[in-house]
Amino acid sequence: MRKYTVSDSQLISQYKNGNEEAFATLVNRHKKKIYTTIYMIVRDQYLAEDLMQEVFVKVVKTVKSGRYNEEGKFLPWVSRIAHNLAIDNFRKAKRYPTIVMEDGSSVFNTLEFSEDSIESRQIKEDTHALLRDLIKELPDAQREVLMMRHYMQMSFQEIADTTGVSINTALGRMRYALINLRKKMDKKNIAYDQNLYPR
Repeated sequence: MRKYTVSDSQLISQYKNGNEEAFATLVNRHKKKIYTTIYMIVRDQYLAEDLMQEVFVKVVKTVKSGRYNEEGKFLPWVSRIAHNLAIDNFRKAKRYPTIVMEDGSSVFNTLEFSEDSIESRQIKEDTHALLRDLIKELPDAQREVLMMRHYMQMSFQEIADTTGVSINTALGRMRYALINLRKKMDKKNIAYDQNLYPR
């Protein structure tokens, strides 16, 4: 691991004391890693650059407001902000994945309506909003792998690399996410094959 003459913590302290150059040094030191973290999720160069700017704006606000207290852990903290922003970007975009359950059945796999009437579009949006709410209730690690796999079409190897876990751990989290999602759907009487909405 590369050792810098001035640590991240020292640069943060200098920046808090009004040294703008210190922050520029921090950005230059870590921007490549932050950009890669975002790009691996969004797969779009321009979007990744925009989100990276947003990450550093958040960092500035947090540090200037005195809420930064991750002493010695600057890069993991900024990486987490980058990671969350990239995933939030997908949440906001109205992407409707086909989620395949652990037994191979598809969630809402018949949501293709022959005529896209206002009513059918509304049903589609409501159903997917319900699905998104259920996904939000999953434990963080499970929700993350589900989002990456189904919303972002990432491979399990890419998920493992991005989240810093083994491929077996990523697969295990996915399996538990699907089992938990099915339980939640059963509880709300949402069918995952023929019937689309609550009975």
